[in-house]
Amino acid sequence: MAKKTVSSSGYSFGTFQGVFTPSILTIIGVVMYLRFGWMLGNVGLASSLAIVTMGSIITFLTGLSISALATNMRVKCGGAYFILSRSLGPEAGAAFGLPLAFSQAIAVSFYIAGFSEALIQSNLPFVSTLDVRLLSMITLGAIVVVSTLSADIALKSQYVIMGAIVLSLISFFLGSTPVDMESMSAAAREAAVPREDFWVVFAVFFPAVTGILSGLGMSGDLKDPAKSIPRGTLTAVLVGWVIYMTIPIALNSFVSDDYLLRYDTMILGKCAKWKTPILLGVLAATLSSAIGSFLVAPRVFQALARDRLAPRIFAKGFSQTDEPRYAAIFVFGVAAVAVYFGDINILAPVLTLFNLSTYGLLNLSAALEEAMSNPSWRPSFRVKAWLSFIGFLGCLAVMFMISPGWTLVALIVELAIFYIAKSRSLRAGWGDMRTGIFASMVRFGLRRISGKSAFLERNWRPNFLVMLRLPVQGTRMLELVREISSGRSLITLASIIPENAASRALPNEIKDSVFRTAEKIGMEAEVKILPHQNQWQAMEELVRCYGFGPITPNTIVFGFPEQEHSSDFAYLFRQIDSYGRNLIIVGDKKEEEGEEEKPYIDIWWRGANENGGLMLALAYLLARGEKWRGKELRINTIIQRRTPEEVRGILEAFLQEARVKAKIRIVESSESEYFLDAIVANSSESAITLMGLRAPASDEEFSSWRDYFETMRQGAARLNSPVFVLAAENVNFKRIFLQ
Repeated sequence: MAKKTVSSSGYSFGTFQGVFTPSILTIIGVVMYLRFGWMLGNVGLASSLAIVTMGSIITFLTGLSISALATNMRVKCGGAYFILSRSLGPEAGAAFGLPLAFSQAIAVSFYIAGFSEALIQSNLPFVSTLDVRLLSMITLGAIVVVSTLSADIALKSQYVIMGAIVLSLISFFLGSTPVDMESMSAAAREAAVPREDFWVVFAVFFPAVTGILSGLGMSGDLKDPAKSIPRGTLTAVLVGWVIYMTIPIALNSFVSDDYLLRYDTMILGKCAKWKTPILLGVLAATLSSAIGSFLVAPRVFQALARDRLAPRIFAKGFSQTDEPRYAAIFVFGVAAVAVYFGDINILAPVLTLFNLSTYGLLNLSAALEEAMSNPSWRPSFRVKAWLSFIGFLGCLAVMFMISPGWTLVALIVELAIFYIAKSRSLRAGWGDMRTGIFASMVRFGLRRISGKSAFLERNWRPNFLVMLRLPVQGTRMLELVREISSGRSLITLASIIPENAASRALPNEIKDSVFRTAEKIGMEAEVKILPHQNQWQAMEELVRCYGFGPITPNTIVFGFPEQEHSSDFAYLFRQIDSYGRNLIIVGDKKEEEGEEEKPYIDIWWRGANENGGLMLALAYLLARGEKWRGKELRINTIIQRRTPEEVRGILEAFLQEARVKAKIRIVESSESEYFLDAIVANSSESAITLMGLRAPASDEEFSSWRDYFETMRQGAARLNSPVFVLAAENVNFKRIFLQ
């Protein structure tokens, strides 16, 4: 195994030690050894396998969602809490992170209770005579000392534990029917416990597949969370499912007496070829699960504290590895109380509901991110939104099937925490009936996105104001906007009509015509028809004033202006730039050469301003559209003074960090060569060519910039599908790709 390093922010564990080991050893724990026989005796083989599969499917779908979320952000300390708080905000993170931290603390007592129960029933000298609570407290104290001093020691000890578990499984599968089965069966019948139903058994079983939160909880101590979390999590779930499916089948072949299975919690040991490995396996598995939970809970409290959502004292870390010792002392207190008052069958449903609610929100977060598909959502591990949504619905349904009352209590507690965390800035406006509720939601939403932070890079999307010439001659510009939007951006189609020719009915007639044009190409858009004496002045007014509150178009779209209107357009261009609106100018497509046959989307990036970042965002969205899907992005740059190796290295590093797949092309050009000639020569095979336009300099003569644009327009006319782009919005577009 590769040697790990230690940084000031924690350990640098790999996939096996940091994720797979704590996950699989929490999965293979107390429930497998002490409750699989009980499960089989209550519901039978078929239902037992169904319970195992259902629980594993929910966990696997959650593992997929976690993998997508974890590969779209730099996951730090806090595991599931960190992911939720960064996906849905600190209030949602607190609402689910605090119950998650407490459930992990309670889980310590859950596993210790199983450890103590097994040890007392082992008939070993001295320990068999101890009180179960006293033994649990002693065990808890030992775990606290080892886990608090060093997570490395705690995780390394689990290699020995894993060996004991493997040996116990071998002993069980080589076993047979117990020799004294009939006498044991008679005793079991005399003390028979009532048969439990399917969902009660599921509630007791489900904590057995929640071990992935133990691996995820070590996120702040992983060398590469984006790689380790998906690999370790999904592998642990699949390995656990295989083991869990084979044990009931083998046990069913060994023992046919339902009463015996329900009564004797150590039935696996009675069936095993050698008894001692089973006992060691029980003790090792329950102890390792307790250690795993105790490693996670303090780290969640530490992350909450660092986000000012828990007492600040929990934020302090000790030594180079940032050990959360104050948080660990608190977790010890919670676990000690649960050990003293808890019971294994009472604790299991409580853990189930807290874990299911966390699982559900992780699935919902991934589903919403994938459904919105913003440019900032670029996980290297993609999951279909419907899969994550099924995982969310499965968690919600199972919660209510297990215990509707306790589910409502859990959700109320989480909502209460959410509103407490949000109370300082919350201004609720409640309407009545549906219209009032929807109105309040709209007002709340507008207020939340008002101000200077309305659209940060994390949630940026282009919202279009498309200037249409009437009558509409072609739909290429509209189709391009539709593909970039993919139904997820706001689009307004605007046209100016002569004011003196506008009867009361004419604007509505034109509006209906434009609506029909949009519907034909599958575009959802608003339409704005503005009567005015001067079309250029009217367009300036639309750019400056159109919108409601913070909902304003950030990207203006034009077709190439006619040459006789170059001066008017140059003036409008200056105004658009001064208003902070992005601009897209779509050129004509050559009739003899179709876009469909050309395999590339070309971006010509000079790196001098924000145009490159905006073009990359537009091209990335375009390449995800239905029509353009499968076309390859090409980042092109012309160099004159820098070396090709230097420029290529810079672009490759950027694309790797941005998680964007694109081909890099370096074009060398002399200073005397007209750069548009190089673009035309190298983009003849592109379906579309995006080029940046420079904004007018503050001291530049109007005629100078007009001549520059006219030169660009004429040169680009030789391309198949030229598009000019200006980034004028107050957004760092490169940061969209560097989060």
